[in-house]
Amino acid sequence: MRSRRITFHVCCATALFLSRACGISVASDGASVTVTVNPSSTRPISPYIYGINHASKIEGVPKALTLDRSGGNRWTAYNWENNASNAGSDYGYQNDDLVGSDSEAGSGVYSLIAEDRKRGMASIVTFQLQGLVAADTKGPVPTANPPDRTRFKKVVNEKKSVSDAPFTAKPPTSDDNVYMDEFMWAIDHEFAGDNVFGARPAKQPVFIALDNEPELWKSTHLEVQGPASVSVDSFIAKSIALATALKKQFPDAMIFGPGNYGFLGLYSWNGELSTSLNGSTWFADKYLTALRAASVSAGKRLLDIYDFHWYPEATDSKGARVTTLQGPNLSADQVQAIVQSPRSLWDRTYAEKSWIVDSVTRQPIDILHRLQERIDADNPGTRLAITEYNNGGGQHIAGTIAQADNLGIFGAQGLFAGNMWVLGPKEAYTLAGFRAFRDFDGAGHHFGDTAVAATSSRPADVVVYVSTDSTRADRVVMVAINRSNSVQTAQVNGQPLSGSAHLFQMTAATARKQSTVQPVPAGTQPVAGSSLTLTLPPLSVTTVDIY
Repeated sequence: MRSRRITFHVCCATALFLSRACGISVASDGASVTVTVNPSSTRPISPYIYGINHASKIEGVPKALTLDRSGGNRWTAYNWENNASNAGSDYGYQNDDLVGSDSEAGSGVYSLIAEDRKRGMASIVTFQLQGLVAADTKGPVPTANPPDRTRFKKVVNEKKSVSDAPFTAKPPTSDDNVYMDEFMWAIDHEFAGDNVFGARPAKQPVFIALDNEPELWKSTHLEVQGPASVSVDSFIAKSIALATALKKQFPDAMIFGPGNYGFLGLYSWNGELSTSLNGSTWFADKYLTALRAASVSAGKRLLDIYDFHWYPEATDSKGARVTTLQGPNLSADQVQAIVQSPRSLWDRTYAEKSWIVDSVTRQPIDILHRLQERIDADNPGTRLAITEYNNGGGQHIAGTIAQADNLGIFGAQGLFAGNMWVLGPKEAYTLAGFRAFRDFDGAGHHFGDTAVAATSSRPADVVVYVSTDSTRADRVVMVAINRSNSVQTAQVNGQPLSGSAHLFQMTAATARKQSTVQPVPAGTQPVAGSSLTLTLPPLSVTTVDIY
């Protein structure tokens, strides 16, 4: 049957939509951007890419997110026995009770997991790898001659290596040790019957992260690390030892590591390794290879997910980094720096303006493909996660576009998990990016669970993410992003369609009228065949739910 092309002329203003139905018509004019869909090329979308850090502390966090992470510098020296932690360089290297003031062991973590469960979210809990954790909550720790051992206790991976005492949920705090395998056991004990670390948990799973941004410990945690970096060999040995101890207790637990802080961390251990861009000498290569060998020796996989952080180094033409562009008033140049920045994750044709491109790669960064190639060579079967990221634009539609683009990329590229980190007190626009995929209609409908390959003829202007739904064979959901400053007509070809298309949209105009930035209905149209044409307003995100 010959395909019929449908054009949606989408209203750009909420008031216009509310006053009369948006004009929708069949069109015969050519499309300015062609998106080619390949229905035979699909991959499952992990439910855990729609995540955030510290959900309970974020104002306006969207409903229907799927994963929460208790991460950041605060957790490297967290002591689960007394809930003390150290702020590191974030706040005067002080020991305090910010994580949890309750005297019950582990309550700082239990409360986070319990709150996540109320929200329907899985949890990532950080386990301590550096070696020392806070012994008290008595304020700033001197850093002149670190570490002051009177203020910290020693991390021990396996309790039985130094003690014959059984595991307990209420460990004594008078000794000098804090046990990691007992910590894991205590979490499982707290949520008894839920099998939180099992392959098939009764409720939301709990994942384990092997600490946070270790290549920066000499500055972020000078109070325990001292001024010298942890060496690559020492760090890898620490990682293997802790992962081995935890997997002995719960073989099916999912372990994330190493939590690199950014490009230089996973590339050269923050400049301390001699590396080449296309060689096999990255820190990631060394880490993956060593964890694979250790897994063979242990008889079980020790690393399930390679996780890293990605705060883009992309700048505007004047050198302002996109992560600093958080205000409501941005120039056109700044907007484009933000909305183009997610392309460095995957686009082999896009070279951002940054020191990474200028001084290291001298070509597109394409970080996800580069890392996947290393995984395939060094430790096949390991998944990828970005457990901290933010592309700026927290108070501007540019932030909505970048965040929606990130989520589409995560699904299309097969990431296991993603957790956005809120950088400022007002990021309503960034948070709105989640709503293009999750509960976009306010009635609980979401992007599909299977990504379908889609290629744009002009990704600098328009990308369209396409999904199908395993629970409903005739349903297709698309998220179309126009990052240009002009109206774009996008013809989407190749995906069989039937039923009606329901549109939901976010633009600067619609967002300006809202206290909570979210999609607004933008028309409905019968569809048939395998060609669909969308007219997309400038700087917009449009969700198309077809069923």
